[in-house]
Amino acid sequence: MATKVIMPKLSPTMEEGQISRWLKKEGDKVSMGEPLAEIDTYKATMEMQALGNGVLRKILINEGQAAPLGQLIAIIGEPDEDIASLLSEAPAQPQVQEQKETDVPPPAPDATQPQSQLQDQKEADRPPSAPNLAPANGRQPQASGSASDSRRMIVSPLAARMAAEAGIDLRSLQGSGPGGRIIKRDIEAVISKPAPSYVQQAGASAYRDEPASQIRQTIAKRLVTSRGPVTHFFLTTEIEMDRAAEMRKGINALDPDLKISINDIIIKVAAAALIQHPQVNASFQDKIVRYYEHADIGVAVAIEDGLITPVVRAADQKSLSQIAAEVRELAERARTKRLKPEEYTGATFSVSNLGMFGIDEFTAVINPPEGAILAIGAMSAKPVVRENEIVIRQMMRVTMSCDHRVIDGATGAKFLQTFKKILENPLYLVV
Repeated sequence: MATKVIMPKLSPTMEEGQISRWLKKEGDKVSMGEPLAEIDTYKATMEMQALGNGVLRKILINEGQAAPLGQLIAIIGEPDEDIASLLSEAPAQPQVQEQKETDVPPPAPDATQPQSQLQDQKEADRPPSAPNLAPANGRQPQASGSASDSRRMIVSPLAARMAAEAGIDLRSLQGSGPGGRIIKRDIEAVISKPAPSYVQQAGASAYRDEPASQIRQTIAKRLVTSRGPVTHFFLTTEIEMDRAAEMRKGINALDPDLKISINDIIIKVAAAALIQHPQVNASFQDKIVRYYEHADIGVAVAIEDGLITPVVRAADQKSLSQIAAEVRELAERARTKRLKPEEYTGATFSVSNLGMFGIDEFTAVINPPEGAILAIGAMSAKPVVRENEIVIRQMMRVTMSCDHRVIDGATGAKFLQTFKKILENPLYLVV
């Protein structure tokens, strides 16, 4: 019996997916669980696996095209199986879909260019899949060689929406998809390298407008949803880091391949403190408070056009070396957009470290539904008073943002006390 291949939900926030690449072509044998296609989502490109055995009989959504969740995108069946009834459920083919896409007239041709060259260029630009496209102005095309000849510009629905949101003129783009179709990656290329456009107003400074990337727009939406319903309050403490720094130095001297960082130690200490204070390792869920058995720590990683928080699962049960290796591997895949959804969602607590940028202190925004996030500042040598004497110590300021629906002031303060005690005396980790 034939198997429907539908656009799967590959991440919690996914509403549609774009086919980046089919890994099988029509007529190829397919086995259940075998990678079938690569799907582009908001934060990653992920493989879609086949859910049946047989032959890939029909591909209904081409590379570069997008489809909403649940839409039929391909059919797997036996070589001689009748799939006519399934094909009747398929979305319109690209030639039909293009009738709904935006008509955009091309730029006016150069009047100084020979007419024969103009006609050759028009023929080269015309998509092979739609040789008889109507002109954008609705009138019949003039005779061959006319300077007013025009054609339909083929744009995928996802690319059209992205271009509209980013204020990109589609007529300035050359599509890289099938038949010259403008697709998602063409818009992303423009967004990642926008051409500055400076504007001068009388008596005011010149300025330029650059389109916000999709990830930046999503971050903006999530921040609004966080600061609105989540009642933040903040707790700050200063921690002496000399012993933690000495421990890190000693471990790396024993085995340089471990490459333990201060941030790795902070993650481990945070996980240990969370297990001692389960009220902080919690989240508000409408009418209930959810308490987690393990500390799944989200680690903020800066990527080219935004921020993502890969998760170290059950950090309370992992050694420093395991945490260090996992953080490095997750951060590398985050920067190349190769994380799976389960690797950047579902943290119980997050850590954001800007110390490497020389930031002494800051407050971080909670990532719902987590109950708290820890903002780590720079570690620097400062004079402090110890036993009535002024001495130099490596000090670091940390600020915890708390969701007051889950965490009270005293609860957050006790957590920070434990965090500070362990970080100032890291031998507690082995007790």
